[in-house]
Amino acid sequence: MDKALVIIPAYNEAETIGELLDRCAKHADLVDVVVVNDASTDDTRAIVEARGDAALINHETNTHIPGGVLDGMRHAVSNGYQWAIAMDAGLSHNPDDIPKFYAQREFDVVMGRRTSKGSTPWSRHLLSSAGNFFYNYALDPRLIVWKRTRFGDLTSGYRLYSKACMELLLSRKMEARSFDFIIEAMMFAYRNGLAVTEVPIHYEFTGTSLNKRVIKDALRMLSLMITQPNRK
Repeated sequence: MDKALVIIPAYNEAETIGELLDRCAKHADLVDVVVVNDASTDDTRAIVEARGDAALINHETNTHIPGGVLDGMRHAVSNGYQWAIAMDAGLSHNPDDIPKFYAQREFDVVMGRRTSKGSTPWSRHLLSSAGNFFYNYALDPRLIVWKRTRFGDLTSGYRLYSKACMELLLSRKMEARSFDFIIEAMMFAYRNGLAVTEVPIHYEFTGTSLNKRVIKDALRMLSLMITQPNRK
C-alpha cells in the first residue's frame, strides 16, 4: 500500500476535528486517516462517524497519547500500511506539511522540526529548547558534543513512523504515560539503529495541555533514559 496512515488521537476535539479532516482530505492521494477517539465526552465521535471519511477507533477510557498513538499504529500495521503519520487533533500541526513527511519515507522516523511557530509564548520556546537539549543528552551524550548530529526538536509530536519502527514500538513495554511517549518512541528508534531525519514545519500554538502531571512524566522519562542507557 503506497499511502501512509494519518493517526489522530482525539480527546474532546469537537471544535477542531472537522476542519482538521477537511484539511487532511486535500492530501487524500497520499494518506488515509484514522481518528482514535480517546473516550471523548463531547461530539468528537459523532462528528467523525457522520463524515465517514476517516476510520474510527473508540476508547472507553482515556489512555492519553501513548494509547492513542499505539492503537493507531496497530491499525496501520494490521491494515498493511508501510508508514503512519502522528498528528495533533487541535490544529497545532498543519496538514499541508504532510507531503514533506511523505517525501522522506525512506527513513524510519521523520520528525517535524518547528522552524516557525505562531502565537507561542516565550516560556514555551524556552521549555522546548531546554527539553530538547537534555533529551539529546539522555538519548546519547555524544549528541551534545557533536552539535551537527544533534536532533533539533525531540519534543515535536508531528512525526512519520515506518512499519519497522511501528512494529518495534508495539513489541516493547512502553513506560510513557503522556506526552513523554514521543521521547520514549525516539529512544527505542535511535538505540535500535533506525534511520531518523527531520523536516521543517510550522507549529501553531493553540493552547496547552502542560500541567504538573505532564512535567512529572517528562522528568521521569529523562531519568529513565539516563539511568538505563542500554534499554532498547
